[in-house]
Amino acid sequence: MIGLVFQSSLERIAELLRIDASLLLRTGLSLVTIWLSAWIANLLLGVLARRIVRVVDDQDARHSSVREKRGQTIAHLLQGVGRVTVFVIALLLSFNLFIDIGPLLAGAGIVGLAISFGAQSLVKDVIAGFFMLAENQFAVGDMIEVAGKSGTVEQMSLRVVTLRDPYGVVHIIPNGQIGVVSNLTRGWARAVVEIGVPWGTDIDRALSVFRDEAARFGADPAWQRRLDGEPEVLGVESMTHAQMVIRTLIRTVPGEQAAAAREFRRRMKLRIDREALKVS
Repeated sequence: MIGLVFQSSLERIAELLRIDASLLLRTGLSLVTIWLSAWIANLLLGVLARRIVRVVDDQDARHSSVREKRGQTIAHLLQGVGRVTVFVIALLLSFNLFIDIGPLLAGAGIVGLAISFGAQSLVKDVIAGFFMLAENQFAVGDMIEVAGKSGTVEQMSLRVVTLRDPYGVVHIIPNGQIGVVSNLTRGWARAVVEIGVPWGTDIDRALSVFRDEAARFGADPAWQRRLDGEPEVLGVESMTHAQMVIRTLIRTVPGEQAAAAREFRRRMKLRIDREALKVS
């Protein structure tokens, strides 16, 4: 019954359009097949992207490894670029059911060439984005400095990079404007902690206290997984008319340098109070 109603409706539409009903049926089925295939392709892209994220996940929520960041970046681009590609292909195949798209593609190529001369910055952004991804200069989750801005990479595409700085401000930077990339979280990071002591302080005793507290900090089980080696007290880094500055280097896993610096300063304040050292 439903089939007869559908066939009757199709024949009436074909009569109104003055085309063959069988041709209309074939065209309609082809359109449904094209867009159903596009929908399935988008679903597969989503499944593949989630699969990539699961494969690189090391189950450590406190720290994202380089492998995890790389996988998340690839998954994000796969979904973004892949969906656009699938949509464009489906659209062209749909047009091809009604008109010959050969001349259309040739004309589009000429128009695209003309547009490219007027959109050189866009072409530059895309090319720069491609090489940044191919060379794995940074990934989603990395803390970087580019084009005078610094922050954590939230998104990246072939055209722009989206950063969020420590104040929560989002910076969207075209890839073509990125000349030098400073990656603050690649492999390992380092906190440089400088604390001044006045001239009247026994400097040898002060250095002994600093080194002892640094050793305790490095041996703390709560911080060992976040540190990448023992903290190192270098000694007196500089001197002014008022103080002598003691520098400590704390090597950490990526992204933990600021937290480690704050914690070491807190510990040193408590230790200095106990030892009755004079600190500027």
